[in-house]
Amino acid sequence: MATEATESTTQSGLFEGRRQRPRMKGRVVFVTGGTRGIGAAISRSFGEQGAVVAAGYGSATEHARDFQASLASEGVEASIHQGNVGSADDCRRTVNDVLEQHGRLDVLVNNAGITIDKTILKMTDEDWYKVLAVNLSGAFFMSQAVLPHMLERGSGRIINISSIIGETGNIGQANYAASKSGLFGLTKTMAREAAYMLAKAGKLDDDGIGLTINTVAPGFIATEMLESIPEKVLDKIKAQIPLGRLGRPDEVARVVHFLAADQSSYITGQVWGVNGGQDM
Repeated sequence: MATEATESTTQSGLFEGRRQRPRMKGRVVFVTGGTRGIGAAISRSFGEQGAVVAAGYGSATEHARDFQASLASEGVEASIHQGNVGSADDCRRTVNDVLEQHGRLDVLVNNAGITIDKTILKMTDEDWYKVLAVNLSGAFFMSQAVLPHMLERGSGRIINISSIIGETGNIGQANYAASKSGLFGLTKTMAREAAYMLAKAGKLDDDGIGLTINTVAPGFIATEMLESIPEKVLDKIKAQIPLGRLGRPDEVARVVHFLAADQSSYITGQVWGVNGGQDM
């Protein structure tokens, strides 16, 4: 009995220590579009969990530097990486930059996205191609660039940020809806291929954290993207949401870092809605 009590105490102390240790300490996370809105909340959330944060951005360099400084003031090790997610070359370059600077890449969050809203009959070729290039092709090329590194290590997380619009469609957003819906098929295919390639390499381990790919599909979240929507329109949107309000960026971030956790290794190829029940 004395021996059992000693073992129990030791185990209790071990688990207590684990709870106190930041869950993502020592991990490197790359968040595209990681300095604004939902992306900034995701970057900050990972930083609070002890991760090294690499935040991608497009053109607002001064803002990106301010965001990096803000994270640093909170004790978060962070780097910023400029690039156009709509360019396959930029996707490869920024992934290589992160690997060279930090030596590893544990989590990729494909968050960068744009909108160019017009009805189908008014949408130009460029309107269509540009949104698809950033929102869908960007996620593909970023993932393609990081997968060899993750497969070699036998572990990793890729989390795509889609949208409820990819599930429901929306007037004036054919390009956006198609791009966000496309992430569902991309996620499921990559999840199957990742598991297949790990198995082929003999790296599927019952006790390992694995290589998983999932999607988070936010509903209407209070970010800069909604600032141009008239108050009356927002009121109509809220009326369609069972919880009666817009979501907060940190509520999306919470689901993202849940999926990135080691303990989420049995979740892959899934779509997680964060929308106040709007698509029930």
